[in-house]
Amino acid sequence: MPAQQKKIIFCVAGVLSFACALGTAAAIGTQLWVKGTILCKTGALLVNATGQELEKFIGKIQYGLFYGERVRQCGLGGRPFQFSFFPDLLKIIPASIHVSVILFCTVLIVFALVGAGFFMFNAFGSPYETLHGPVGLYLWSFIACSCGCLIMILFSSEVKIHHLSEKIANFKEGSFTFKTHSEHFANSFWIILVCSLVHFLNALLIRFAGFEFPFSKSKDSGPITGAADLMY
Repeated sequence: MPAQQKKIIFCVAGVLSFACALGTAAAIGTQLWVKGTILCKTGALLVNATGQELEKFIGKIQYGLFYGERVRQCGLGGRPFQFSFFPDLLKIIPASIHVSVILFCTVLIVFALVGAGFFMFNAFGSPYETLHGPVGLYLWSFIACSCGCLIMILFSSEVKIHHLSEKIANFKEGSFTFKTHSEHFANSFWIILVCSLVHFLNALLIRFAGFEFPFSKSKDSGPITGAADLMY
């Protein structure tokens, strides 16, 4: 492939990596990771609410990695409540998983920026070391993509397996019990998925530029045997 086309490919990959770093940084600071509704189970059972009557006992909840908001509905109107994971909810959530998600988000941002820098270096400079060349580009893209996958897996397990929404909904609730009515992942979670796909795409762009994948065995030509060998 001509050098000019390689420069264009590396520039595109660098811009995508930088955009992913900015997108991940923006996603960390929002509360748009999970949105859902919570049912005031105690209140609904007291009045034996069914059908449309249940709407008076269904509140809302949304949260991110650091803070969130819930609106409890127990038949007397909505009552909003702001909460923070640190230090308010630290005792009721799976803290190790939650901190790991934040840590991998930070690593994703760092390696996305590193990858963007090296893509631009390879586009406008002359690679002179292995980590500045195609192998390094594969490495940064692989680490960033892996971090994105780990973030989604850990956060999904925290929400679905450890029932994070119910734990938040029942925080500081004495006589009322809340149950998750519905929940879905919001924009910030899907931004992480897009970033993971982008870094995987960057690896394909490197291969499209004409560089072999790391650890791929090159087909070396073996010793030539034939009539010429028989002469000696």
